[in-house]
Amino acid sequence: MSDIRIKRIYDPPAPDDGIRVLVDRLWPRGLRKSDVSMDYWLKDVAPSTELRRWFGHDPAHWAAFQISYRQELSRGSVELSQLSALADKERVTLLYAAHDPHCNHALVLQDFLRKNTSKQAQHD
Repeated sequence: MSDIRIKRIYDPPAPDDGIRVLVDRLWPRGLRKSDVSMDYWLKDVAPSTELRRWFGHDPAHWAAFQISYRQELSRGSVELSQLSALADKERVTLLYAAHDPHCNHALVLQDFLRKNTSKQAQHD
């Protein structure tokens, strides 16, 4: 199984983070790009602007958001394939800016990638 972790981008980097990938569509508030330790910024793996706005990090929308975001991820993208390939090779830490560690898109993406990379390994 792939080693995919998640972490707020505001938390300090750790030596065991592996490849650090920002998975937000918008640049995190209050940070300068020069101050962020990351290897990639893959905007297109984030929820669409429409879905992100609808969700608004409202816990009442969490269940429906997860379904809709998984549907978006299922359509695939170049960046999602890139992220999946990275996760197949080594540890990846998905960086996100949301405040809630229990209700954010990085959790859904982490689960999707784990299932996706596991399926790929079974087919190889």
